[in-house]
Amino acid sequence: MDQTEKLLIGIEHVLSLASNLVDEVARLKTVEEECKMLKEKVFMNQLTQAEQEVFALAIDGHSVSEIQKLLHKEESTIKNQRKSILKKLNTESLTEAVQQFQNLHQEPSQKLIKIS
Repeated sequence: MDQTEKLLIGIEHVLSLASNLVDEVARLKTVEEECKMLKEKVFMNQLTQAEQEVFALAIDGHSVSEIQKLLHKEESTIKNQRKSILKKLNTESLTEAVQQFQNLHQEPSQKLIKIS
């Protein structure tokens, strides 16, 4: 086997490894997306269906009065659901609860930077 043949075999091997790496990166991206969805689901499952509706609107940036109008519910009902959400998520405000939800999507290294 001459040098050219050895070089071609080496190139084929490198290309095969590169192809495998591309496939693995794609697989890992899919796993990452599935993990994000599961984190959201676990987070939201702490809340009742009605609380999830209120919280989803809070995530979208709606105020309590806007949420009340959008869901056609009494102000006291929304306030009670808000209070329950805060208690379950151990937060002081809906803004803090929303931030907690958004933090689910930060990379571990980003979380460490924020803590430091």
